[in-house]
Amino acid sequence: MMKHFTTIFAAAMMMQACQFEDPVLQYPQTQRSDHKDVYFGTEVADPYRWLEDDNSQETAEWVSAQNTLTNDYLSKITFREPLRQRLEQIWNYPKIGVPFKKGGRYYFFKNDGLQNQSVLYVQENLESEPRILLDPNTFTSDGTIALAGISPSPDGRYFAYSISRGGSDWNEILVMDLTNGSMLQDTVKWVKFSGISWFGNGFYYSAYDAPAEGQALSGSNEFHKIKYHQLGASVSDDVVIFEDKANPKRNFYGFVTDDSKFLVVSESQSTSGNALYVKSLDDPKSAFVKIADGYDFDYSVIDHLNGKLLVLTTFNAPMKQLVLIDPANPSFENWTVIIPEAPQVLESVSLAGDFIYAEYLEDANNKGYFFDYTGRKIKQLELPTLGTISGFSGDKGDNVAFYGFTSFTFPSSVYQLNLKTSESSVYAASQVSFDPVAFETEQIFFESKDGTKVPMFIVYKKGMKKNGNNPLLLYGYGGFDVSLTPSFSVSRLPFLEQGGIYVSVNLRGGGEYGKKWHEAGQKLNKQNVFDDFISAAEYLIANKYTKPEKIAVMGGSNGGLLVGAVMTQRPDLFKVAIPIVGVLDMLRYQNFTIGWAWSGDYGRSDDNEEMFRYLYNYSPLHNIKQGVSYPATLAITADHDDRVVPAHTFKFMSELQHKQTGKNPVLVRIETKAGHGAGKPTSKMIEENADMYSFIMKNLGMKPKF
Repeated sequence: MMKHFTTIFAAAMMMQACQFEDPVLQYPQTQRSDHKDVYFGTEVADPYRWLEDDNSQETAEWVSAQNTLTNDYLSKITFREPLRQRLEQIWNYPKIGVPFKKGGRYYFFKNDGLQNQSVLYVQENLESEPRILLDPNTFTSDGTIALAGISPSPDGRYFAYSISRGGSDWNEILVMDLTNGSMLQDTVKWVKFSGISWFGNGFYYSAYDAPAEGQALSGSNEFHKIKYHQLGASVSDDVVIFEDKANPKRNFYGFVTDDSKFLVVSESQSTSGNALYVKSLDDPKSAFVKIADGYDFDYSVIDHLNGKLLVLTTFNAPMKQLVLIDPANPSFENWTVIIPEAPQVLESVSLAGDFIYAEYLEDANNKGYFFDYTGRKIKQLELPTLGTISGFSGDKGDNVAFYGFTSFTFPSSVYQLNLKTSESSVYAASQVSFDPVAFETEQIFFESKDGTKVPMFIVYKKGMKKNGNNPLLLYGYGGFDVSLTPSFSVSRLPFLEQGGIYVSVNLRGGGEYGKKWHEAGQKLNKQNVFDDFISAAEYLIANKYTKPEKIAVMGGSNGGLLVGAVMTQRPDLFKVAIPIVGVLDMLRYQNFTIGWAWSGDYGRSDDNEEMFRYLYNYSPLHNIKQGVSYPATLAITADHDDRVVPAHTFKFMSELQHKQTGKNPVLVRIETKAGHGAGKPTSKMIEENADMYSFIMKNLGMKPKF
């Protein structure tokens, strides 16, 4: 039985009798067990296995001790509070989301400035006065219950929405009667990775069975299923529409086409590649028809069009193409190509007015084009500058659409588009206190270790001198087909204002250049991602933007893995490391919640010996060495993160504190009543960014003045 830690932690928290500038910290004496696992004949120690138990008293005491140490360190940074005040000041401006039309009404989200959660507004038409429909800030006093999803019924009578508590991926679905604003008794629980799709007097949703007691935030998610809930009926009577009892590690997502003719089901077993099924809703007795096999290619149904399904796919098209598939004759030879594959990635497609709207990604910048239903290009969407189209909404047959646009130095704004005249007008301009003329952005293509050309964006204050002495924040992700495109963030403004350089790298493993770019950073190619990031830092040093003592690296989730890998492979290259909710134990990630679904990108330690050894050789937890001075590290996680469970960070930081040599602090910040990031209250985001950037600035030797 593990020894109780209260007295040990209390003693361990005593700081040495010295001033804050003394860099030696007394870390909690974390218990090390002799636990070992054997992989293909290789013994692997796991001394902190006990920290995987998120319900234990010992883990709770470890969390408390670590937070006490971290808070004590941060509280002594003299500019932390002025930085927090500056963040609060620039955060405090109205933010409006892209309006969308459903059930004959228009909806949009708005945050007045510092509201913990954005408020949902509704209006009968574009000329009528908007009114508040749902204010998540009333759900709880601290803003930790968030609105996770919404779905008005097609007839405009009902409004279903899902909520998330404390940042968890677990959702609950509730239903409002829009005729009088009353709440129905219908409440659906244990919903996860789900939409809400109406049909008849009810809706389809995806869920798991209730988890075993104590396993809600860490237990493996298995036996996903699609159900149908009839309004007014008991949830226990909800009918299972689609499941696979023989394969527990499959996910199912269902939605109904806009004309209510088909139920479409996507079946996946990882984060890329899926099988596709459809069922005619005109005939209740009809069976599901498989339209496409899994799991080598992606298939996304856009809508039902003239008796056929409009599908965006990577099949025979790594950069994606748009095709029409007849559900009655779904074989490949019967497909009709509407928009063929192009040299640029066809990122997304929707229908608006009488057009097909297609969004492309070209060197990590968005372009938008309109096509007719035969695939003939009609016109291009005119954008303010190079950047990111952050949402596009329009309905078939309507003359009005809306879209958002942002770039590194272009605050997010919303535009209204006349689909007949192609004219855009500002619907909601950003009012953030920011002078874009004072900053500039350049895009550089550098050569990675193997000669591959990789792009990155570099943002800095005008007048910056390439003297090799500038503080620099290097950010990346590099996985799961995710593209990093230009976006505006108030949280990094103070860093830029104080002379810092921000760099975003488009690493392999992402989706910036299609399927091949993604595959170049998967499984046995994962080291390419780390090499790209390291090469980016080396380029910035060689070209006098900065030097190793002035570089901070940051990434979240899979980007947290990136930070963990590069800081253990090249600790000499970086001064500060910020791994946020990172995947850091590559031998056991698949054992928790939805971790098994990431094996398509990572592979698994139990796949085969080659895969085990590859993972073992870069797994951040397993590559911390004794006697090495690692960068100043502030790892960030949260107690309700049931996507990447906090045990990854707990174990990694325990090992790092155990082996760290030198003066750089290695600390962990554990947020309470928060999860992987979605739905985090504004107050918590400001506090977290104040802590994170004050840590970065202090350890890069910056002397900010606010």
